[in-house]
Amino acid sequence: MVTMAGMTTNTDNTDSTNGSWYFDTATGEVTQGKTSGWDSRMGPYATRAEAERALTTAHERTEAADEWDED
Repeated sequence: MVTMAGMTTNTDNTDSTNGSWYFDTATGEVTQGKTSGWDSRMGPYATRAEAERALTTAHERTEAADEWDED
């Protein structure tokens, strides 16, 4: 494992996020572990409940950022 600029990269080609939860934007499904490509995957999330709220959380963060931009 290599850590650079706050990012950790696996160098042994294993998935260290298998226990994490993801939201698949293509199917609307919540999965544990990386089961879809990066282009339709949101996460990782610590819990299934957090992954289920992925779109809501993204929407709330976008609104907050838009409000901040208006100031």
